[in-house]
Amino acid sequence: MANKKKEKPFEGIVERLEEITKNLESGEISLEESLALFEEGVGLVKSGTQRLEGAEKKIEVLMNQNKINDFDPDNTTS
Repeated sequence: MANKKKEKPFEGIVERLEEITKNLESGEISLEESLALFEEGVGLVKSGTQRLEGAEKKIEVLMNQNKINDFDPDNTTS
C-alpha cells in the first residue's frame, strides 16, 4: 500500500509562503538556500492554487444544487 503524503492545510501553505518571502527578502541567506526556498515556494503556490480551484468547483456544485432545490414545479410561467 502506498503512503500518501500528508498535505498541509491551506492556511499552513499561506503561513509557509510568508516565511519563505521573509527569508528571501532578508538577503541573509545563501544563493543555494534562496533557490531551495524559491523552489519550495513554487510548489506551495501550485498546491494552494489547486486547492482554491477545487474549492471553487465545490462551491459551484453546491450553488447549482441549491438552484435545483429551489425549483417549484407548481410555479411555472410557460
